[in-house]
Amino acid sequence: MEMNPQIVPHRNPTRYFIPSTSSSFFNSRIPRTHNTKPLLSFPIFTSVFHSPAQRASDSLKTLGNTTYGFSSFDDFSHLYLRRTKLASISVVNFGFCNPGKTLSERCARFRNGGVFVRLRYGELDEGEDDGRYMRRAVELARKAIGCTSPNPMVGCVIVKDGKVVGEGFHPKAGQPHAEVFALRNAREFAENATAYVSLEPCNHYGRTPPCTEAMIKGKVKKVVIGMVDPNPIVASKGINRLREAGIEVIVGVEEDLCKKLNEAYIHKMLTGKPFVTLRYSISMDGLVLDQMGDAATEPGGYYSQLLQEYDAVLHSSAALAKESREPNARQPLHVLVAKSPACPISILDPATESARQAIIFTNKEVSVESEAAEKSIETVVMDTISLNSILEYCTAQGSCSVLLDFRGKFNDLEEILKDAFEKNIMQKIMVEVLPLMAGGKGGVPLPFMSLKGLVLKTLSSRMSGKSVLLEGYF
Repeated sequence: MEMNPQIVPHRNPTRYFIPSTSSSFFNSRIPRTHNTKPLLSFPIFTSVFHSPAQRASDSLKTLGNTTYGFSSFDDFSHLYLRRTKLASISVVNFGFCNPGKTLSERCARFRNGGVFVRLRYGELDEGEDDGRYMRRAVELARKAIGCTSPNPMVGCVIVKDGKVVGEGFHPKAGQPHAEVFALRNAREFAENATAYVSLEPCNHYGRTPPCTEAMIKGKVKKVVIGMVDPNPIVASKGINRLREAGIEVIVGVEEDLCKKLNEAYIHKMLTGKPFVTLRYSISMDGLVLDQMGDAATEPGGYYSQLLQEYDAVLHSSAALAKESREPNARQPLHVLVAKSPACPISILDPATESARQAIIFTNKEVSVESEAAEKSIETVVMDTISLNSILEYCTAQGSCSVLLDFRGKFNDLEEILKDAFEKNIMQKIMVEVLPLMAGGKGGVPLPFMSLKGLVLKTLSSRMSGKSVLLEGYF
C-alpha cells in the first residue's frame, strides 16, 4: 500500500521526522513539501535496539513518531538513495562518526544512544556529488584488496542523469582494469555520462589496452579522477589524452582517500622500495608481548586482514607463520629471520601455501624441520642481516609492501628494528594494546625506547575485540 508520509515537526524548527507505519513507504518517493524547510531527518536504529523492540520506542517517545528499523546503514542507504531524490545521507553511530558510512558530515546528528540518519532534500552541489561517487569508487576498489599487487587497486563508477549506470573494479593483475568493467556494465548508457575513477586511467599498452581509448570509444563526456598515477609510464599522460579527445577532466576529488587506498603502490613508484609497516603487541604497562588479541587471526580479524593486504611478512624464525583467513585471500611471502642459538624453524604444515612461500635469512647454518626441508624452502646465509638486504630480496620478488611483525624470539629482530629506526626505513606503525598487565612476566621492554625525537603523523585508533589498535605514520 502506497502512502504519503506526513511531516511531523520536531522541537528544532529546521528538522522534521517522518513517521513510517509500512515498508511500502520506502518504495515511494517523498514529495518535496515544506520548501522553506528542506532538511529532513529520520531516526534509524540498528539491531541493538530490535530486541526488545519497545526500547527503540521508549528512547524516542519524546519525538512522537514511529521508527523503521534496518539491520545496517548500508541496507538503508543503498535502498533509499535509489528510491528517492535525496541529496545526501549521513549517520552517527553511538556517538562515533564512521567516515566510511558518511556522505555528508555536515548533516550528521546523534541522539539517545541510537543511530540517526539525516536526509537532505534538494540538489547536491557538484563538489558533494563528485565526492560521493568517488567514495563509492574507492569502496569498489577495496573489493580486490590483496589481489592486484604490483598493480594498484582501482574502482570506477559511471553516472548519467544522476543515476549510476555502471560500476567496476580491477580484480587482479593481468585482468581488465576498472574502467573497462564499468563501461561493459554501463553498455550504451556510457555515452555522454560521467566516469568517476579513483586513479588516473592508463594510456599505454601493457598486459591490457589503454583505458583512455576505452573511454573515448564509449563516448564518455566527463571523467572525474581521484589522483594522478605516480607511475612514470602513466603520470598525467592519461589525463592529457582524454582532454585532447574533448573529454572534460577533473582531478583531485577525494585525493587523500585515494592515496591511502594505494599507499604501498605510491611509495613503491616514488622510491623503488617496498612500503614497510611495523606491527607489535604491548600490554597496558608497556611491555612487548608475543601474543595477539582474541579473534585477531580469525576471518575478519585485523591480523588476518593484514596478511591479506601485505605482499610479504617478516618475523622471527620462532614465530609460527600464520595464514590469512579471509575468503579467497592470497597468502603473503613469509620471510623468517634466524639469529638465535640453534633451534628448529617454525613453519606451518608444509602442505600449506605459507610453507610454499617462505624464505629463511640467517647468519649461520640452521636446523629446518625435515618435512619443510623436503619442500625446498630457500635459505640465505649472510654475515650481516639487515632490513635493507631483506627488502632488496622482496623487491626482486615483486613485493610492494612488507609487514615487519615483531613477535616470536625478539632477539632475532631487535638489531634489525633498531637499524630500521635509525635509517628511517619504515613508513607506518600499528600497535595492538592488549587489555592486560604483563607485570614483567612474558613481556620485554621496547627495544627502541632510547630513541629521541620520534614523532608520529596522523595517529588514529580503533577497537579490535577487546584490544585497541593504534596506527600512525613516520
